[in-house]
Formats: sequence, structure tokens, C-alpha cells
Amino acid sequence: MDVLVQGFRHALRLLAGGDPDVLGILWLSLEVSATATLIALVLGIPLGAALALTRFPGRVLLVSAVNTGMGLPPVVVGLFVTVLLWRSGPFGDLEVLYTPAAIVVAQAVIAAPIVTGITLAAVQQVPEKFRLQLVALGASRRQMVWVVLGEARLPMLAAVMAGFGGVISEIGASMMVGGNIRGQTRTLTTAMVLETSKGNFDIAIALALLLLALVFLVNWALTTIQQRRAL
Repeated sequence: MDVLVQGFRHALRLLAGGDPDVLGILWLSLEVSATATLIALVLGIPLGAALALTRFPGRVLLVSAVNTGMGLPPVVVGLFVTVLLWRSGPFGDLEVLYTPAAIVVAQAVIAAPIVTGITLAAVQQVPEKFRLQLVALGASRRQMVWVVLGEARLPMLAAVMAGFGGVISEIGASMMVGGNIRGQTRTLTTAMVLETSKGNFDIAIALALLLLALVFLVNWALTTIQQRRAL
């Protein structure tokens, strides 16, 4: 219990004192995870909507792959992204391994299936009769899709929360593709592992509390938007 109290006090001191290392880690974590979530939204929303609104051979297989991807282990993603970005790999010439860009790529791969799967479920909840009615009233397919997405916007906010929550808290992929380099690729989760291995439990707990506070604030903001629109 004393360790938890010390960790909480240490977290307050780190924030109040404006520790540059902690603030840098906090900002990098938010930056890479927000960017990865945005990329996942750009890729996942159209794909989820397409899977929900169209029927084609192999659709069930593709949906099954998306559902499997929602539980994809981050270390597996980290392994394959590392192989792809390795110096002798197909994208080695880009020289982005052990940089924040590599973490963004890995986290986007993790978040994209989550966003796609939740979007798919949200769009499928819109009644088919509603879609047919829009078409009967003269709406083009693009207009119909836009209206359906608007109807599903509230549950789709859950996709944003789930995608961001899934990547801001992961560690395996970030550690493998980022290398946990101080001042460059060290995030809150990788810093927690490092401090724990060194026995600095108060610092690790302080970082954990900062991570929880960050996740809560982001989800609180998104939940506020969601609940206001639901009224």
C-alpha cells in the first residue's frame, strides 16, 4: 500500500514539476497512438461499411479475418512489422525501424481490425428496410452509405475509444519496433517495463497512473460527445 501511495505522490511531483522526460514520454505516447488511431479510422470505417453493406464471394472469410484481427497479439504484429522494416526487409530502405513512425505503423495494424469490426457491427444494426427506403426515395449509393454511417455514428464512437485504448496500452509491438530509446521512442508502457525491471516501482506506478489518467480523459471526452448526441 505504501508503494502505491508513493507512486501517486511521485506522479503528482512529476507533473507539477514539469519533468521534461516524463512530459516527452507522455506527449510521444499520445502522439503516436492518436496518429495510429486516425489511420485506423481512415482504413477501418470504409472497410467495415463495405463489409456490412455488400455481399460477395469470400465475404464470410474476410469478416472472420477481421474478427480474428480484433484479438491479434501485439507481439505478433511487432514481429511482422519488424521483419518488414528490417534493414534487409522489403521496406528496409525507408529506415524507419526504431523510430516513432514504426510504432505508428504497428499500432495502426493493431487498431485497424478493431475499428473495422466495430464499424461492421454498428452499420449492420441499421435496419435493411431503412437502407432500401433511402434507395427507393432516389438516394445514390454514396448518399445511402453516408446516411447509414450517420445513423451508426454513436456506436461507431466506441470504435474510436476501443482503437485508441487498444494501442495506447499495448507494449509488445512498441517495444519491438521502437526499441524503447530514451528521448526518441520511449512510451509510457515501455518506460513502465524498464522502471519495473530496475526496481523503481514508485516511478513505474507514477507512469501507470499517468497512463490511466490519459486514457480516462480521452474516453471521457469521447463519451461526453457520444452521450450528448444520444439525447
